[in-house]
Amino acid sequence: MLKTALRSVAIVALLSASAVATQAANPKVGGAAMYENKNIVENAMNSKDHTTLVAAVKAAGLVETLEGKGPFTVFAPTNEAFAKLPKGTVDTLLKPENKAQLTKILTCHVVAADAMSKAIEKMIKDDGGEHDVKTVGGCVLKAKEAKGKITLTDEAGGVAHVTIADVKQSNGVIHVIDHVLLPKM
Repeated sequence: MLKTALRSVAIVALLSASAVATQAANPKVGGAAMYENKNIVENAMNSKDHTTLVAAVKAAGLVETLEGKGPFTVFAPTNEAFAKLPKGTVDTLLKPENKAQLTKILTCHVVAADAMSKAIEKMIKDDGGEHDVKTVGGCVLKAKEAKGKITLTDEAGGVAHVTIADVKQSNGVIHVIDHVLLPKM
């Protein structure tokens, strides 16, 4: 009886350790833990590196969409990425009269799929070194891989590097990027 009870305790301990290990598998983003059981918006709101992105998502009216079932892959630019835009651009985009343009830019960061980095790397390899990524905003990004890092070239010729990959969400995955992706204007 004692042996069976000890075995049960050991199994529970192993399962608990496994659950903690699974939860810990997600990298921190912006100093915050990212939880697989939270959606894209919930996790992004906790990242101190994504306050501009969260403000933009709210201004564009995309919160409900990105809280939805998905799956979504979001290439999430950091505050530093937004700061690289010409001075005043972010403030201008956040104005209500520019909602359509802001929405277009933001949806060029979203793919209607759950694409982990290994899957993206395989698509790049299968396509001979460059893979077209079609976004929900109608943009086509060019994905490449160099030295184990994925890069995305937008329609305006800008290049973003994935700095943190495979941040699992309840409704998809986030890949943190260092540049804002822009559509053809």
